[in-house]
Amino acid sequence: MTSAAVPVVASLPYGAALMAPGYAQDAPFDASNVRRVARELALKPYQAPDTSLPGNLKDLDYDQYRKIRFRPEQALWRNENLPFNIQLFHRGFLFSNRIDIFEVSEGRARPISYSRNLFTFDDIAPPPPDANLGFAGFRIHAPINRPDYFDEVGVFLGATYFRAVAKGQGYGLSARGLAINTANPKGEEFPLFKTFWIEKPQPKTDSIVIHALLDSRSATAAYRITVRPGDTTVYDIEMNLYPRADMTEAGIAPMTSMFYYAPNDRDNVDDFRPAVHDSDGLYMRNGRGELLWRPLTNPRDLQISSFYDTNPRSFGLMQRQRNFHAFEDLESRFEKRPSLRVEPIGDWGNGEVRLIEIPTNNEVHDNIVSFWHPREPLRAKSEHAFTYRLHWGQGETGQKPAEFLKTRVGAGGEGGRLFVLDIVGENLKGLKPETVRGVVTSNFGKLSNIVTQPNPETGGWRLSFNLSPENAKVVELRAQLVQANEDPLSEVWVYRWTP
Repeated sequence: MTSAAVPVVASLPYGAALMAPGYAQDAPFDASNVRRVARELALKPYQAPDTSLPGNLKDLDYDQYRKIRFRPEQALWRNENLPFNIQLFHRGFLFSNRIDIFEVSEGRARPISYSRNLFTFDDIAPPPPDANLGFAGFRIHAPINRPDYFDEVGVFLGATYFRAVAKGQGYGLSARGLAINTANPKGEEFPLFKTFWIEKPQPKTDSIVIHALLDSRSATAAYRITVRPGDTTVYDIEMNLYPRADMTEAGIAPMTSMFYYAPNDRDNVDDFRPAVHDSDGLYMRNGRGELLWRPLTNPRDLQISSFYDTNPRSFGLMQRQRNFHAFEDLESRFEKRPSLRVEPIGDWGNGEVRLIEIPTNNEVHDNIVSFWHPREPLRAKSEHAFTYRLHWGQGETGQKPAEFLKTRVGAGGEGGRLFVLDIVGENLKGLKPETVRGVVTSNFGKLSNIVTQPNPETGGWRLSFNLSPENAKVVELRAQLVQANEDPLSEVWVYRWTP
């Protein structure tokens, strides 16, 4: 095998060795180097990324771009009997930004050099033999489902987007390095991971470490990401952020998903499938330990919800529907898509978990965004450290109260809406009806016919009620199962109803 990494010693200073595209270097490396480069870069004027490409590559459509494939036999560490290998993405189509990627081994960083021989092009004209194009991103392969086959378990491609899967799952929602001015009328700013350093894993280890340099008009940042694939795939992230300008609309640990419709929101949908979504709700465990569940919607107008908190314990976009019959889609297999939960490490102070729901008329676009928004602006020429853990998988595990599994909404009496909520959990089994009741409140409108009853089909309980909006344009609802003594049995269901 011809290695994709070509170590050549150069006499460049370390900052240049890290940053200069197109050079072959061999330089000492540790995580503090990336932080130093990010800190120094934040003090300089922003320079737009290199997007120069041969015309036929820049003008590719989606189907043409998919014809350019990395040669699996050229994967980094393919024949070294290591627990991971790396495959690379060619630039083109939407992915025109140049990304430089380094291999880190024995404390030294060496560039992975571009060669067109790393790829097959089908009927697409390849670039010249001497082209030095860098890459668009990379993907991580590891034997997650069976010991003799390396599955794709994670991918970094486009701006600061990255995705992962757990055992037995397929790709769904994405995480991002940083969100800036999301849903701002002046337009969103999309930072870029411009350089990666991938540490060569040790034999028989269960993790791989990736370092990344983020750059944008408003900030730079350094990341250390430890990836552990498994039944739940975990990304441990250490982020150091250096604002170039005061940042009032920064999103920390952002994630992006798709919600088209479900039984709670399928107005004007003519589709054979009962539901289409990568995620069906926002889960939160706030600083007080309270568990909240907010089902997602595809609104008529842009909706922004803020859940104020101090030192959040966990939040994320979940896919709770794990039954094929919830979707009936043999191609997309939405029931196999991962949930993504953020676990902050340390105190994050005051702020809000923000949920943004964007109208969409198809399943192509990611229209759901969530992140942590610090209350205080992130000031220019300062440093902000955030450490957190991303859990890709089935959702939160371990002992927990009952969960709201399904939310259904339909026509109710006298022009109102009927809500039917199914709740499941081990702690609900064997309870007598007289010991369980549903508590439902709203800020506007009139509630009636609140009914709580066992659901023998799920082994859980069903809570239903009617809402008469009474001309309200927005109604905030809250529901929970409690015992006769008012002790909670379930998490708290929160919902925003709009016409």
